[in-house]
Amino acid sequence: MRIGSFELAHNVFVAPMAGVTDRPFRMLCKQLGAAYAVSEMVTSRKDLWDSLKTSRRANHDGEAGPIAVQIAGTDADMMADAAVYNIQRGAQIIDINMGCPAKKVCNKWAGSALMQDESLAISIVQAVVDAASPYDVPVTLKMRTGWRADQRNVVTLARQAESAGVQMITVHGRTREQGYSGQAEYDTIAQVKAAVSVPVVANGDIDSPHKAQQVLKYTGADAVMIGRAAQGRPWIFREIQHFLAHGTLLASPLVAEVQRLLLHHLQDHYSLYGNHTGVRSARKHISWYTHGLPEAQAFRQAMNTIDDCDRQLAVVADYFERLGQLSDRLHYPISEPVLETQA
Repeated sequence: MRIGSFELAHNVFVAPMAGVTDRPFRMLCKQLGAAYAVSEMVTSRKDLWDSLKTSRRANHDGEAGPIAVQIAGTDADMMADAAVYNIQRGAQIIDINMGCPAKKVCNKWAGSALMQDESLAISIVQAVVDAASPYDVPVTLKMRTGWRADQRNVVTLARQAESAGVQMITVHGRTREQGYSGQAEYDTIAQVKAAVSVPVVANGDIDSPHKAQQVLKYTGADAVMIGRAAQGRPWIFREIQHFLAHGTLLASPLVAEVQRLLLHHLQDHYSLYGNHTGVRSARKHISWYTHGLPEAQAFRQAMNTIDDCDRQLAVVADYFERLGQLSDRLHYPISEPVLETQA
């Protein structure tokens, strides 16, 4: 699996998710088997580049390459400038966001809203490719199947994007109108794969090793991208990669390992966000890790009252110590994943 000059270890990736795939989460997913991870989307607005929020999203300290940064916007020149800005700060791959369904993004005609204006969408793609080319930085594109069911134009846009120089295309198998409702469909992803020669990545509702194998076989895609199913379960990447390579399932993780992973994740999270923001933004991760586990609801309610990182870390450690006394392994029930905005 290659993106430009970068050769990846395998074809199981983590999807960019706003509010989730920050540096600590990306590094954890890579540690646990993700061959590739893309940052949260970074705005193309220059007036926001120096903001704390953007600086955190653009933080790649200590992260293994290739460093991929997703940019979002509606103006070709601004997107080109954003590409160069991020390349000069370490980005080795630039990903264009044309898939985010969030209203606050689409209301500004960014994200998946761009798919309604094919001319504008391709002018942005061409501008970003041209801006990244002198640095030998490949450009990738993430899209949905279209704006709504009767406007599935991803095949057309994929062909034009390939002609413009895009070197990989990721497709989430839903329209923007669907958001995350219903089930992802893979027929359209298969059509994109048949229409272009660059690598195609399938995304949407891939939540198990068997599902990943089925989607790869059905669509002919070159890789799968995992989003919501990785929330609180970052070891899903090694599970999928192992199954694809060997045809066997890994055992469920040890309680002690999950405790170690989560505590390390939290410490890295605090180091990026500080005490005030860190303790609050960590709550969702803790909730995802403990979803479906014994006494989880009462634990999460207590967790939401804690406003100190050291105290939060100690309570989490104590919960998993008690959990380990019940069983040495975690057996997560099959349940609907928690929804989160995916770029």
